[in-house]
Amino acid sequence: MSRLGRGFFNEYRDRILNGSTTKTLLWLGLPIIMVQLVNISYNIVDAFWLSQYSPIFVSVPRQIWPTVMLFQALAMALGAANQALISQYVGAEMYDEAAEAVKQYITVSTSFGIFFGLAYYLLRPLMFGTVTSVPQELYDAVMQYSGIIAFDLSASYFVLCFSTILQSIGDTRTPSIVNAVSALLNVVLDPLMIMGMWIFPRMGVAGAAIATVLSRAVGGAILVYATTKRFPFIKKMFTRDIDSFWLKSVIRIGTPVLAMNILNSLAFTFQLRLINMFGVVAASAWGIGFTVIDVADAALFGLTQATAIAVGQCLGAEKIDKAKHYAKMSILVVASSVAVGALVVYNIRRGIISLFLTLEDPVSSNIYRETENFLTYALSTLPFFGLFFVGMSVGRGSGHTLYPTIIGIVRLWAIRILLGYILSQYMGSTGIWIAFALSNIFSGIASVAWVSKGSWTKPVIRKHELM
Repeated sequence: MSRLGRGFFNEYRDRILNGSTTKTLLWLGLPIIMVQLVNISYNIVDAFWLSQYSPIFVSVPRQIWPTVMLFQALAMALGAANQALISQYVGAEMYDEAAEAVKQYITVSTSFGIFFGLAYYLLRPLMFGTVTSVPQELYDAVMQYSGIIAFDLSASYFVLCFSTILQSIGDTRTPSIVNAVSALLNVVLDPLMIMGMWIFPRMGVAGAAIATVLSRAVGGAILVYATTKRFPFIKKMFTRDIDSFWLKSVIRIGTPVLAMNILNSLAFTFQLRLINMFGVVAASAWGIGFTVIDVADAALFGLTQATAIAVGQCLGAEKIDKAKHYAKMSILVVASSVAVGALVVYNIRRGIISLFLTLEDPVSSNIYRETENFLTYALSTLPFFGLFFVGMSVGRGSGHTLYPTIIGIVRLWAIRILLGYILSQYMGSTGIWIAFALSNIFSGIASVAWVSKGSWTKPVIRKHELM
């Protein structure tokens, strides 16, 4: 590896291992938080223009989200495994091994991305016509939107690699800036393509999907260029040599994450089917409600990503106490940040809902009331959801992903699906919203208990290589 590449590795490594815990979490997390805010702005703009096109079409992106999540499950598992490996290699100053892991990661992830994008496109009629039982009013729009998003799904496998690689090293700024540029481009393209402005025809949900694909392509190209310029060894991205240790480590670390992501996406799919049973009003409330929740959760993803990076590098450097300190500080910072966000959003929830709906239309009026009902139960439990994400991030950074996976499975299948189904038989859609809230509370408490126990502090890279 070149001196330039080693220099960047050392710069980020030293700050993570020797810097202030709180300051480093914010240093790593703030860029991701900023891009998350931009993404939230995009989600709001996307939902707003779709609602202007049709008040029920605002729910279309949420209708396809669980199925996209299912087909992206392997991408998430590969990302989790390689984040643990690369960050721990960097922490142990094993830079050549980190470089080899990068090439294998890009090769395998890209190959699977092409396969799953094609599979998603072909299986859409089964997924939306039979499995999720999309309300008839939304079916044609969902099929149109999902057919275009299949291209975005393939690209995501490739683009996610570069974000994960840079973040594992400690560079959260570059992927954040690129993601922000991509999201802002999407914000600009949405009204042009959805409503038909300037040189573009009025395309509705198809326009929203095309804007997403184009923005992803532009952002991905910039990210690849920036990464390969900084780390010349990545210019040779693909390799035929898949190391047995890398493969075994990815399987060991990634399998619990893959299982959880598959089970999570299936759970979300069945949850969506349960919601769809109550018609287009409940389905639309779910879509708008989650847009509002994203505002409250703005700091969540950035801070928990920072936790995974810091924990991984500290364990690689055998700084166990430092890793524990990062985990504990993350619990405090995430819980308090999300609590403040949830309180603010709760007080302005009606104003946010009013961006998408008007009480003058009977259908919109019913969706408005249902959305407010959902948020009343959901917002107060979001800090617990944040704590669950901390547990997931500690598992990702440490490579010990089994216990967070078990928590995630119980959270969704036992509480959101089973309990939600039982409660819905007596309370209608309100029973689903109550189960949603209870699942957050359970997963947060269980995750804090696991992180506090400290059984995750053993590195997953080979010990003899650390000598």
